[in-house]
Amino acid sequence: MTLEFTRRTLIAAAAALAMTGGAHAEGEQMLESIHFLIPGGAGGGWDGTARGTGEALTKAGLVGSASYENMSGGGGGKAIAYLIENANSSHGTLMVNSTPIVIRSLTGEISQSFRDLTLVAGTIGDYAAIVVGKDSPINSMADLIAAYDADPNATAVGGGSVPGGMDHLVAAMVMEAAGKDALGVKYIPYDAGGKAMAALLSGEIAALSTGFSEAIDLAEAGEVKIIGVTAPERVAAYDSAPTMVEQGIDTTFVNWRGFFAAPGLPEEQLAAYQATLEKMYDTPEWEEVRARNGWVNIHNSGADFQSFLEAQEAQIGDLMKKLGFL
Repeated sequence: MTLEFTRRTLIAAAAALAMTGGAHAEGEQMLESIHFLIPGGAGGGWDGTARGTGEALTKAGLVGSASYENMSGGGGGKAIAYLIENANSSHGTLMVNSTPIVIRSLTGEISQSFRDLTLVAGTIGDYAAIVVGKDSPINSMADLIAAYDADPNATAVGGGSVPGGMDHLVAAMVMEAAGKDALGVKYIPYDAGGKAMAALLSGEIAALSTGFSEAIDLAEAGEVKIIGVTAPERVAAYDSAPTMVEQGIDTTFVNWRGFFAAPGLPEEQLAAYQATLEKMYDTPEWEEVRARNGWVNIHNSGADFQSFLEAQEAQIGDLMKKLGFL
């Protein structure tokens, strides 16, 4: 056994020990900490997913502590580039992402793809929703379509993603399914969170395309009305929200969210992250977070996650070409 081999073995053992720093109540090892990197602003779907996951993991005793860092920019590209460029010092970091990482790599908005990162696991699905302000005269998708027919330019739809991004794509899919020209939809992008909400309440946009979990929070706060959700049937978390299907708009869509790590993450650490996330599903702490947000459990780990992403990349690429986004 060479000195170099011994040194590498000791380093790997030390890294594994740091990852599993203590035991929780059931006697299983837990991670000391996770730092969540969030590629968008506060209040968005990525933010809610990272913070909800961190809340469940820490309250369940699977992780000692969780920290969070919002890094907006470049449609998520800034955070992806940061994770890649600082790979060696980012082994304690998990970056949340979702369908946009597929979309934005297809369009070339970001130069990287999911293949440039370590795939940890897909964890949840979140339906999309169309919402209007609490005082809007629009109360259904039929009302929104009628307003669009009367004056398309005055019926802008906003979203927390760039043109051609997730929120834009959902709005276009819905309008096309309603028999309208998807490319005729006036879409206005905002950074996730408060700016889009302010635009909706001020009348700058007629409706907002957003994640269903975000829509639930806004509706429960009395700020919006949910006029359509892309679920196949009503969701128990907010069952007063009508589906697109029941309103005669034959479209459904679910946006996955999951976690990625820096390229070159040691196998021991990857396995520890994956095992911890898998254990999370069986905890009441996770079920509380999941139900509160109206999420669907979609667990794809490792190779299954890669196969899922590759299939979605092909599906969305075809859809975006059809809609004229590629």
